[in-house]
Amino acid sequence: IEKNIFPGITTKELDRIATNYIIRSGAFPSFLGVPNYYGGIKFPGAICASVNGEVIHGIPDGRVLKEGDIISVDVGAFYNGFHGDAARTFPVGKVSEEASKLIEVTKQSFFEGIKMAKAGNHLYDISNAIDAYVSQYGYGIVRDLVGHGIGTQLHEDPQIPNFAQKKRGLRLEPGMTLAIEPMINMGRADVEWLDDDWTVVTEDGSLSAHYENTILITEGEPEILTLY
Repeated sequence: IEKNIFPGITTKELDRIATNYIIRSGAFPSFLGVPNYYGGIKFPGAICASVNGEVIHGIPDGRVLKEGDIISVDVGAFYNGFHGDAARTFPVGKVSEEASKLIEVTKQSFFEGIKMAKAGNHLYDISNAIDAYVSQYGYGIVRDLVGHGIGTQLHEDPQIPNFAQKKRGLRLEPGMTLAIEPMINMGRADVEWLDDDWTVVTEDGSLSAHYENTILITEGEPEILTLY
C-alpha cells in the first residue's frame, strides 16, 4: 500500500490493491464484512482508510488523495486460523512539519509502549509508557478507542488503553498476542462518530495519526508479528 500512496489515487484503489494482495497470499481480509459496534452495517473494505481528521474506520471510497494529506491505513488478514492487525499513517506527497511530527511521535509511542511488553510486567505498564511519551508533546490521546487482544478472533480481551491507568492490569505472560495501537490527535482527544456509523473523526477537526502492530509476548523481548 505504501508505495501506491500519492496525490491522485483514491482510497478505493488502495483497498483494491490490499484486497488482491491478501487474497493472492492465501489469506482473507479480516475487516471485510465485520459488523459495526451495533451489529448492523458491515464494513465494505479490506482496509480502513482514514484521511486527515479521521481517526479510524474510514470507509474506502472514491475520495482522491491530495498533496499534503495524511492517511492512516488499518488492515487485517486472517491466515491459517489467526488474525493479524496493523496500521500505519503515511504522508501524501509533501506534508507540513506539524503533520510529519505527529506521524513520527505516534509511531514512536508504539515502540515506547512495547518496551514494557515483557512477561512479568503488567498490561497497563504499556498504557502508561505510551501516555508518558505522548503527553510531553501536548497531543490528545484518544480515550474512546483502545487496542485489544487478538488471535482466532479479530478483537479479543483484554482492552488496551493508550492513556495512563491507576490500576496495573493483568500480568503479561508468554504466548499472549496483543494489538497495540496508539491513536493520537494533534488537538484535543475528543472524537465523534459520523452518520455512516463507522468513521471516527476528531471533534475539533485536528489531524489524527494511528500506528499499530500485533505483538507476541515472549520470555524476553516482544516479537512484532506484523512488522516487515
